[in-house]
Amino acid sequence: MLEHGGNLRDAMRHYGGSDWIDLSTGINPLGYPAPPLAPDAWQRLPEPDPELLRAACAYYGAPHLLPVAGTQAAIQALPRLRAPSRITVAAPSYAEHAHHWGGHGHTLRQVPYAQLDAAVRDSDVVVVCNPNNPTGDTIEAAQLLAWRAELAARGGWLVVDEAFGDTAPALSVAGHADAEGLVVLRSVGKFFGLAGLRLGFVAAAPRLLAQLADLLGPWAVSGPAQAVALDALRDRAWQAATQERLLRDGARMRTLLASSGIEAGGTPLFHWWPEARPEAFHEHMARRAIWVRLFRQAARGIRLGLPAHEADWQRIERALRDWREQ
Repeated sequence: MLEHGGNLRDAMRHYGGSDWIDLSTGINPLGYPAPPLAPDAWQRLPEPDPELLRAACAYYGAPHLLPVAGTQAAIQALPRLRAPSRITVAAPSYAEHAHHWGGHGHTLRQVPYAQLDAAVRDSDVVVVCNPNNPTGDTIEAAQLLAWRAELAARGGWLVVDEAFGDTAPALSVAGHADAEGLVVLRSVGKFFGLAGLRLGFVAAAPRLLAQLADLLGPWAVSGPAQAVALDALRDRAWQAATQERLLRDGARMRTLLASSGIEAGGTPLFHWWPEARPEAFHEHMARRAIWVRLFRQAARGIRLGLPAHEADWQRIERALRDWREQ
């Protein structure tokens, strides 16, 4: 199993202490307040709720969606829906894509974002995160749609992971996902701060969604997850206020990092930079009970999300000052 952020128990077990700030995931730390649930949300088998689909299609601007138990479920299943194919995954990106497309008889290669345009010509499937996780790099919607057309003309797919796309709606191609060869993944875990629900959506042409639904089987999304997500997707006032807060807090984090000599890229929800001494920085922050995400492989660097409270901001500022002055 691959290493991910959010493993705070490991940090506490290794370093001790209990008053930790977890910046390792890029999840909104002030997530949607889950409403009380009706008793039958727990008692009934979770049949699909058409109201949830309507709310999700309206929020994401997608013509067709399939609810899934987190986008991870779709990431693991999609490679099983194709015969052996030539797969290109943008790198660096969310590692689970390459991990799963690397099996099932497929031929996998990973290429930098700058080389994707050339790679489309001899690929059957191209997978990108937009905005990218962990770097925050982005690709314009028009470019993605051109790649989709080229791939679809020979029966290929473009898979676009928009898990962090809520704060960059102009980049989304979910509204075009009724076209053949386009698969878009969306998550309620990041922007809505509801990662524990394990709920995401796949936008694609109806035939592909039906194949994916058959593979995932019945009762794929819990009743409580559907009930909470329905409220969240309908609550436009909360969404608007959260967009403003995340833009403000993201700018604050970027300024705070710059004051410590760190020029970071990213999104409002997370920042990333190619740290020269990533292990040392990670250790420095952990010794101060601040858990950030360490990347050790080709994209050696650090990613950190946003804190929830003003006291947390002050602790992060002191830790960065100590790092700068050591």
